Amino acid sequence: MQVIRVRYWAAARSAAGVPEEDIDVPGPVSLTELVAEIVRRHPDGRLPDVVKACSVLIGDRPVSSGDPAEVVVRPGDTVEFLPPFAGG
Repeated sequence: MQVIRVRYWAAARSAAGVPEEDIDVPGPVSLTELVAEIVRRHPDGRLPDVVKACSVLIGDRPVSSGDPAEVVVRPGDTVEFLPPFAGG
């Protein structure tokens, strides 16, 4: 197995209960598949709803508003979930 590192920020960190985790994958996966796996790992909390509202970075690249099923995440990538931030 290979690994994708997932980092959670702010409300996503609170909902996941961890700041980051490594997800074992057999090879490249879609962002949809990765999100399904992290939701499966944290079924009892708010994470599914929080993740839907998050901006996503893969490495230092922001993921656009395109179809997450078309976004490829490769082993060795770091994926960050950033909830909307309030403030001014």
